[in-house]
Amino acid sequence: MKQRILTLFVAIILTTQIVFCQGFLKTSGRQIVNEKNENVLLRGIGLGGWMLQEPYMFGLSDVAVTQTDIKSKITALIGKKNCAEFYKRYLNNMITEKDVDALKKWGFNSIRLPMHYNLYTLPVDKEPVKGQNTWLETGFRLTDSLLSWCKKNKMYLILDLHATPGGQGNDLPIADIDTLKPRLWESDADQEKTIALWKKLAERYKNEEWIGGYDLINETNYKLEGNLLLKKLFTEITKAIRGVDKKHIIFIEGNQFANDYTGLTPPWDKNMVYSFHKYWDTTTVETIRKYLDIREKYNVPLWMGESGENTNEWFKAAVNLLETHNIGWSWWTIKKIGSESSLMTISKPSGYQNIVDYWAGKGPKPSVEEATAIFMQLADNVRFGNCTVNKGVLKALFGNK
Repeated sequence: MKQRILTLFVAIILTTQIVFCQGFLKTSGRQIVNEKNENVLLRGIGLGGWMLQEPYMFGLSDVAVTQTDIKSKITALIGKKNCAEFYKRYLNNMITEKDVDALKKWGFNSIRLPMHYNLYTLPVDKEPVKGQNTWLETGFRLTDSLLSWCKKNKMYLILDLHATPGGQGNDLPIADIDTLKPRLWESDADQEKTIALWKKLAERYKNEEWIGGYDLINETNYKLEGNLLLKKLFTEITKAIRGVDKKHIIFIEGNQFANDYTGLTPPWDKNMVYSFHKYWDTTTVETIRKYLDIREKYNVPLWMGESGENTNEWFKAAVNLLETHNIGWSWWTIKKIGSESSLMTISKPSGYQNIVDYWAGKGPKPSVEEATAIFMQLADNVRFGNCTVNKGVLKALFGNK
C-alpha cells in the first residue's frame, strides 16, 4: 500500500514538472521564447462565436446587427427566461474539454480567447454604485475552465478583450456596440472600467504559466488623431497590469483592424509583442512588409493574431508566408453555422431557417414552444461531437497532419 502511494506521489510530481517545464512565454529580441529561451512559434485558433456571437457566424447578417440585437430578438420570441437558459447551455456546450483535447491532437499549441467584457463586469450605466465595478462569475468561471484544459494539454491561452466597455470601433458586430451609448473613446468611465478589468484579470492569472499573454484590445477601428488616445489607453492598461503582473507578454494591436501602428512605436514595455491581422489580401511578403519593418527597427516580436475567412489554398499560402518569417498565428474561427472556412461546422437545427425568415419578414412567427426547441437544439448542436470537422482546413494549416 505504501509503495502504491509513493508511486502515485512521484507520478504527480513528475507530471507537474512536465506541465510547467516550459515556463512563462516572454520576448527575447525578435522572438517569443519559453523559459529555456527556445523559440516558440504559436499556432493557434480563435474561439470566435463563444463569448461573443457575431451575426454572420449564425447566418443572421441580414436580420441582426450585433449580439445584443440577436438576444433581444430571441427574448421577444421565446421570453427572457428561455433566452437565458439557451445562452447558459450555449456557453457551457460551445467550448469544452473535448474541443481543447482535439485542438492539441490536431497540432495547435495555443488558443486565443475573444472575451466580451459583459461576462466579467457590468456595463457602466448598470453599476449599482457609480464608479465602482461589479465582477461577474460567468466570464471568470469559463476562463478558468478553459485554462485548466489548456494546462492539461500544454497549450498557451492568450486572453483577448474582443468587446470592450463602450465598444472600441465603428464595426458594430465585432464589439457588440450600442450606438445609443458613448464609445470607449468618448467615455472616461468606460476607459477606467477597461483598465480595471485588465488589472483584475492580471491579478487572477499572474502566476499561470500557460497564460500566453494579454491581447489588450481587439481591432480598434475608430478615427483617433495620431492614435494618441489609443496609445494613452494602452500605456495605462500596461501600467495597471505591470502593477500586479510583471511576467506575461502584452500584445498590442494597431488601429484600423490591427493594421495602423501610427504613434504606437517604439515599444513602451520590455515584454511586448506587436499583433497584426491579415484578411483577404495576397500572400506575398510585401503585404507584411510594414510589420517586418517594425520588428527590424525596434527588435520586437510579431504575432499574426487573426486570419481566416478564405479558401484552403489561401490558408496554406498564408501560413507558409508567416512561418517562413517566424511569425506565429491564430486562425479565425473555431465554429460557424454552414461554413467550411471555419475549423468546424455547426449544423442548422431543423426549423432554424423559419426563425431567420420570420425575423427577415419573409415568414410566419413560430410558436414559443417551437422556437424554444429550435434554440435548445442549437445549444446542443454546438457541442464538439455534433460538429463537422473541416479536414481541408486542418490540412491547409498543418500540411498532412
